[in-house]
Amino acid sequence: MPKAASRFLRRGVLPGALSRVRPAAAVPWLAPLYVGAVQLGAYATARLPDRRRTELLRAHSTNVVNLRAGRWRTLATSAVLVEQPLSLPYAAALLTVLGTAEARWGTRRAAGVFAAGHTGACLLVYAGLRGRVRTNPPDATARAVDVGASYGFHAMLGALAAAVPHRGARTAATAGLLALGTWPVRRARTFTDAGHLTATALGGMCGAGIRRTAGQRGIGRAGG
Repeated sequence: MPKAASRFLRRGVLPGALSRVRPAAAVPWLAPLYVGAVQLGAYATARLPDRRRTELLRAHSTNVVNLRAGRWRTLATSAVLVEQPLSLPYAAALLTVLGTAEARWGTRRAAGVFAAGHTGACLLVYAGLRGRVRTNPPDATARAVDVGASYGFHAMLGALAAAVPHRGARTAATAGLLALGTWPVRRARTFTDAGHLTATALGGMCGAGIRRTAGQRGIGRAGG
């Protein structure tokens, strides 16, 4: 072994440098699996008679009737059903955003952000609607079909924006997303639009937490 290399090893310079090398990004597998499953399920449900299809979607919706009756499974099943097959641009955008998050943060953390955004938005929208809609007999809003990946999608967008390392870019991206989410709420004021804005905010909080955790680990490694 050359003397220079030997001195580097003895002093711990090479191991220290290697410890600061970032690991390779994870290869996303859950994102394409999820988007593919949603799309296949959409094509399958589209073949059902209209009445049967509506009943199926309504039974798995996070609407007031289902959640008030304690059908909490809809918090999970509503995320894998959609009212119609995803358009190619939307499917590509969904796959890109979910895949990017999974590659950057790993499968478990990315799935956790998606679940937190989807579930949190569903519950907060339900809490806001519960005292405002009639459920005996249930009205159209209380029995609305509310399924899809959009809450999780908006949460991932918010998380990725809040996790941008550069402060200026992070502020601009987060403010832009919140502004885009606020505009339809101010105009139409539908509960779905409110859910999208809520999911974006929840995702932003998750992304900020991920960024702080990554920064603390980086400081710890540099100090060690």
